[in-house]
Amino acid sequence: MNDLSAILTPEYIAVILLPALIAGVAVSLCSSLLGVSLVLKRCSMIGDGLSHVGYGTLCVAVAMGWAPMQVAVPVVIAAAYILLRLSENSRLGGDTAIALFSTSALAIGILASSKANLTTDVSHYMFGSILAMTRGDVIFSVILSICVVLVYLLFYDKIFAVTFDENFARATGMNVRFYNLLIAVLTAVTVVLGMMMMGALLISSLMIFPAVTAMRLCKRFRGVVIAAVIVSVTCFLCGLFLSLLLDTAVGASVVIMDLAAYLIAVIIGKLKKASQNR
Repeated sequence: MNDLSAILTPEYIAVILLPALIAGVAVSLCSSLLGVSLVLKRCSMIGDGLSHVGYGTLCVAVAMGWAPMQVAVPVVIAAAYILLRLSENSRLGGDTAIALFSTSALAIGILASSKANLTTDVSHYMFGSILAMTRGDVIFSVILSICVVLVYLLFYDKIFAVTFDENFARATGMNVRFYNLLIAVLTAVTVVLGMMMMGALLISSLMIFPAVTAMRLCKRFRGVVIAAVIVSVTCFLCGLFLSLLLDTAVGASVVIMDLAAYLIAVIIGKLKKASQNR
């Protein structure tokens, strides 16, 4: 166990911890908003698939000497669009298309990084290392996170309609394909931003856990979204300080906090149900 008073020096807080806090809260907010729609639409694994595409892209970008995150964002957005089109118009099912894309991109990334002898340099994209984010990464993450939140709030009613009943939304004249694409694009951006914090292996948990936890506590869509945001940000903060205290990986610590929150929500739900049946 670490002595936090020795670690949390003013310089460490200003240079490393504060930027990580800002970026982490921003990404947690975005992932929780989108996670509710993804879980309700039974598309939660798209985050996992896109994270593998993002990892492959980041590896290639590093090997080529390009700016990793700036390259990964448009590529992962393009992958989200292609996956959506394949699932709609191809014989391939959505989960099959995700598996093909994710494994292929992952293989390309591993080949690129190993060929350029950069396996160690890109390992933080696989497992996450939010405390290693540069000032440029933090600024880029915050700007895109603000854009994601603003777009989500602007189209909240449309996203709500598409999430719950696509057929009804289509019958009212809504362009369902466009709003499904919008959700996929926002998810792609959030996945790339979250990879620095959680890594490609754990980023999908940042979307799924807060959503399913909130659904245990609330019934209305707005309540679920608000609860998911609170759970996501709280678990991130607790996970970050737990990792500092115990000297553990930040991403894994955040997931453990998310798991604990979900189990608490399950217990609360069972207690409420038992009291109502009395």
